[in-house]
Amino acid sequence: MKTVITASGNSVDTQFDKRFGRAAWFCVLDEDTNETLFFDNANISASNGAGTKAAEKMVELGVKKVISGDFGPKAKDLLDKFDIQMVIIQDDDLAVKDIIKKIKH
Repeated sequence: MKTVITASGNSVDTQFDKRFGRAAWFCVLDEDTNETLFFDNANISASNGAGTKAAEKMVELGVKKVISGDFGPKAKDLLDKFDIQMVIIQDDDLAVKDIIKKIKH
């Protein structure tokens, strides 16, 4: 199963980013192989619709779960439509690797 963690950079050592549509990077964790891939958020500077475009990217990547701090209403609707689980974490002192450790345990 693929899970996306919103991230401030393109490494597991970077901070978790609580902004879904405005996150700098998306860390895709393949829970079956433990492989991580990073995709930059091409819509980070969009004047509007960043959350919706990010949700479309999740569908394109085939993820089943997204971990972030906040999801806008349009992004939520789209993720719900495609049965993508949303997990909200409010702790912004976490690194991506800390969240990956929690997933694995």
